[in-house]
Amino acid sequence: MTTITGQTQHQAWAGKVLPPVEEVRPGVWSIPVIFPNNPMRYTLAYLLLGDGEAALVDPGWDSDEGWAALTHGMAQAGVAPSDITGIVVTHFHPDHMGMAARLRAASGAWLGMGEHEHLPSHWSGDAEDFAGADKAQFTAWGVPEQFLDEVTFKAGTWTGMTNIEEPEVHFVDGAPLPIAGLDVRILATPGHTPGHICLVDEANQVILSGDHVLPRITPHVSLEAFGAQNPVADQLASLAAMSVGYGMEVLPAHEYRFMGLEERVAELRAHTLQRSAEVATVLASGAAHTVWDVAKELQWSRGFDSLRGFTMRLALAETASHLVYLRSQGAAVEIAVPLGAAALA
Repeated sequence: MTTITGQTQHQAWAGKVLPPVEEVRPGVWSIPVIFPNNPMRYTLAYLLLGDGEAALVDPGWDSDEGWAALTHGMAQAGVAPSDITGIVVTHFHPDHMGMAARLRAASGAWLGMGEHEHLPSHWSGDAEDFAGADKAQFTAWGVPEQFLDEVTFKAGTWTGMTNIEEPEVHFVDGAPLPIAGLDVRILATPGHTPGHICLVDEANQVILSGDHVLPRITPHVSLEAFGAQNPVADQLASLAAMSVGYGMEVLPAHEYRFMGLEERVAELRAHTLQRSAEVATVLASGAAHTVWDVAKELQWSRGFDSLRGFTMRLALAETASHLVYLRSQGAAVEIAVPLGAAALA
């Protein structure tokens, strides 16, 4: 059973307001940064203070309001942007990495990410190649013509996805965080993204879990053309790797702090395997011939017919990831799960 330790954060979450800035441990600060127009509402950035150095983990979505919240939170800890010497991003999603460019410009800090993160800026090809390949992928997944435009990326998406900050530091699993006075190490946890990382702080008995383990929701694990080949298998292995943090307080990137990591990992593992079993049941019926056919037979919180646009895309990519996993486990999966944009990777 998990236990909520961030009571003030939990109250703020329930009240749909921004939680306060908090010093979780001496020199470990939690700073909420608004995530606009999203039900997650905010990202919890973490300020780690060392000896004359400081790291900022997951600076959040880039906006003027978010920048004001971030700098206000740092000021409460007695730190200015210019005092930040390292920026750590658990994964490249914009609600975690978006403010990295602004913070690096203000601080001159290095930027570090997991060594296996597949950054969009590394993709070859051009915007038209990107859009065409993405549409080809979802066409191959059986998406009806009338839904293709709303689930696929357009050429204009290319600029926003590839114009992101390049890290100078590529963290390997087990590497120490290079901030003087800190005893924090990197834990590679691929699944949600190929290069997702957590941070283990033995001295303070906390683990910064990014999006890998959250107290209430299940992180999205999907098959993407520029991602891992078997993200569900990666996710399951990464959940097992979290055993190093059993007994520690979990500092997630969203929602609120909690204890009971072992129990939460067991819940997430069971959920993942149950989803694969559900996909296997649909396959066994013999009526599904495409990713689309499988997805529309699965249980979704508001029903498959409610899915539109990006949420439909995520549902299809999640379904495809489970098909790949089942095949890797020896199941007879006759459905093709090609990645139409693989040529750009």
